[in-house]
Amino acid sequence: MPQNPEPFDPDTLTYNDAGLIPAIAQDAESGEVLMMAWMNRAAILRTLQTGKVTYWSRSRQAFWVKGETSGHHQALVEMRVDCDRDCLLMQVHQTGPACHTGRRSCFYTGVSEAGEEELMQPM
Repeated sequence: MPQNPEPFDPDTLTYNDAGLIPAIAQDAESGEVLMMAWMNRAAILRTLQTGKVTYWSRSRQAFWVKGETSGHHQALVEMRVDCDRDCLLMQVHQTGPACHTGRRSCFYTGVSEAGEEELMQPM
């Protein structure tokens, strides 16, 4: 990390028409992609302030602190923004499964020309 990082301004990000930006959660140690969810400006700021990854639930129209009800927390290690500033990468320490199905990752289905294949069982 740079000794004197530039100040971060969440208003420099590109949000969709609903004011949301996709956020990909990745295991900080293994590099495994765990899940994708949405954040708004306030969720980004809460995540940076608390170190607890906070998303915006489109269905509930409310903040969603990962693990608040399940106990499967995501502790922020590092937040990154992509080159177009329209997607975030959350490098996290994941406690338990990241997926609501009980699997380590939400990306547990492989797809090929032959069809779909379940790649991992619930934990």
